[in-house]
Amino acid sequence: MKSKLALLACCLALLSSCGQDSKNTGKAPEFAVIAVETTTANLTNSYPATIKGKQDVEIRPMVSGFITKLHVDEGSVVRKGQVLFSIDPVQYQAAVNSAKAAVETAKAAVNTQELTVNNKRTLNQKNIISDFDLQMAENQLAQTKAQLAQAEAQLVNAKNNLSYTSVTSPSDGVVGTIPYRVGSLVSPSTATPLTTVADISEMYACFSMTERQLLSQIREGGSIKEILEKMPDVQLELIDGTMYADSGRVETISGVIDQTTGSVTMRALFPNNHNVLRSGSTGKVVFPNPMENVIMIPQSATTEVQDKKFVFVLQSDNTLKNTEVKVFKLDDGKYYYVTSGLKAGDQIVIEGVQNLKDGQTISPITPAEKEAEYQKALQDQKEGNIQTAFN
Repeated sequence: MKSKLALLACCLALLSSCGQDSKNTGKAPEFAVIAVETTTANLTNSYPATIKGKQDVEIRPMVSGFITKLHVDEGSVVRKGQVLFSIDPVQYQAAVNSAKAAVETAKAAVNTQELTVNNKRTLNQKNIISDFDLQMAENQLAQTKAQLAQAEAQLVNAKNNLSYTSVTSPSDGVVGTIPYRVGSLVSPSTATPLTTVADISEMYACFSMTERQLLSQIREGGSIKEILEKMPDVQLELIDGTMYADSGRVETISGVIDQTTGSVTMRALFPNNHNVLRSGSTGKVVFPNPMENVIMIPQSATTEVQDKKFVFVLQSDNTLKNTEVKVFKLDDGKYYYVTSGLKAGDQIVIEGVQNLKDGQTISPITPAEKEAEYQKALQDQKEGNIQTAFN
C-alpha cells in the first residue's frame, strides 16, 4: 500500500512539474485541426408508414347457416376460386329441389294450356266459340308461361344460394385471421367478416408528409403524373431497422391537404416476391436526399449557443476565430452538413472546442499526429515510463 501511495505522489509531482514547464516555455497548447472539403452527402428523409396488401378483401357469407368445414387456416396462401368455408347446405339443397318441382309443374301447366289454346283456335275458326273465349284461353296461356318463368327464376336463385354455401376466395392472396370455427352461425348481416384475403404479391406503404416536406420533394411543378415520374425510387425500412431489399415507387399523392394535420397522404408500391411484407405491419418510407458540394464536419467540432452552431476556424497566425455556421436540417448523428459559414480549405479545430476561446492561440496538429501521441502515451504507461506518459 505504501509503495502505491509513493508511486501516486511521484506521478502528481511529475504532472505538476510538466505543467510548470509548459507555463515557463509559453508553448501554445496543441489541438487537432482538419481542412474542410466539399463532398457529396447521401442523406435521407423517412416517414412512418403502414403496410397494406394491394387488395385486402373481406370475406363475408352470402347466406345464413352453420359453418360445417374450414378448408384453410390462418396464413394459408390461396388462389382465386379456392373454397375457404363450407356452410350447411341442407336447407338450400331442399330449396333447389322444391324449385325444380315448381318448374316442372309450371311446364306441365304451360303444355296443358297450349293444347287448350290450339283446340279453341280450331273451334273459333269454325265459329263454334267466340273470339272472347279464345282470347281468355290465350291470356291463361300467357299467365302459365309467366308462372313458369317465375319458377325458373326461383330455381336460379335457389341454385345460387346453394353455391354460396361454398365460400370461395375472390382473388389470390393470404388468409388473415379466422374468428369463426366449425359450428359457428354466420349470416350476411354478421358484423365481423369470416376472414380477409390479402393480395400480397405487391404491397402498398401508406404514409403522410407535411406540405413543406412535399414542396421540398416537388422542386418543379407539373401534372400529378409528371410529378410522380420525377420522384426518385424510395426504400422501405422495416420495423427491425433493416432495409427492405427491393425499392418502390410513389404511386399516388392526395390532391387535398388535411387542414387538421397539415399533411398530405401518399402511397408507395413495393414488390413482394418473397412474401416478406405482411398486411398491417409498419415501417418507414425512405426518400433519398443527396447533396452535392457540401462541407461535412464532425459534430464534435461544434459548440451551440442559443440554437446557433459555431466552429473555431484557424487563422494564419494560429489564432482561432469563433465562426457561426448554418447546417442542413438532416444529419446522420455523427456529422453536420454545412450550408454556409465555411468554405473549402478552411481549417477547424475538431477536439476540445468547449474549452477554447475566440482569439486564443494554439499549436495545430493533424488528427494522425494526435492519435500517434495518444498511442505513445498509452505505450509509455504500459512500460512504466511515467514522465513521458504524462508529458
